[in-house]
Amino acid sequence: MAIFAIGDLHLSLDERIEKPMDVFGKSWADHDERLKQNWIETVGTSDTVIISGDVSWGLKLDEAMADLEFIMKLPGKKVITKGNHDLWWGSVSKLNSLSDDLVFLQNKSYMMDDGLAICGTRGWICPGTDGFDAHDRKIYERELMRLEMSIEDGLRNGAKEFICSLHYPPSNDKFQESGFTEMLSKYNVKTCVYGHLHGRDAFKNGYKGYWNGVEYKLVSLDYVNATPVKIHE
Repeated sequence: MAIFAIGDLHLSLDERIEKPMDVFGKSWADHDERLKQNWIETVGTSDTVIISGDVSWGLKLDEAMADLEFIMKLPGKKVITKGNHDLWWGSVSKLNSLSDDLVFLQNKSYMMDDGLAICGTRGWICPGTDGFDAHDRKIYERELMRLEMSIEDGLRNGAKEFICSLHYPPSNDKFQESGFTEMLSKYNVKTCVYGHLHGRDAFKNGYKGYWNGVEYKLVSLDYVNATPVKIHE
């Protein structure tokens, strides 16, 4: 049973939503069909896939349902954290009632059978980012609190190892220490996956590799060629 990760599916299968992603470059042409094919070829029914936010362009849940149903039909259990464009995300209890194959994380963790917990939150831009202001500080600190609540939930449930999913990168584009990187090291998180960054010029702004014992992986869809990346086996 393996764990994979991918972010930024940016689906818009409901006919009411017009968000063609190929306007952002040829890497997004027919990305939903390429994702489906690659997912089926890569992920088994007993595997788990972490989706690191920006799942659907729908503004309301009913507009996102076609996208969520698309994901439901793909192999494996899906553990989903929120992205900045997931405006359809409402009551987490309602979302978690949609399907046994979908787990929406908010202030909680998802326990695997081997003592591994998947935790996470949306995240936010970090101090040191150009234009970071008092409003950003408020959201940043709230997201830090949510991440710690998620990790602490895992600890209460007996977690011995953690994988973390964020949507935003865990540090600024200068790769300075942040509350997120400090917290992930404090709790000995094994791997942190994140998305949000798109295009060659933006990819370089996300830290990749090991930092204070934590491995960081960028998994946005265009960075991983619409293929879930194996992060644990």
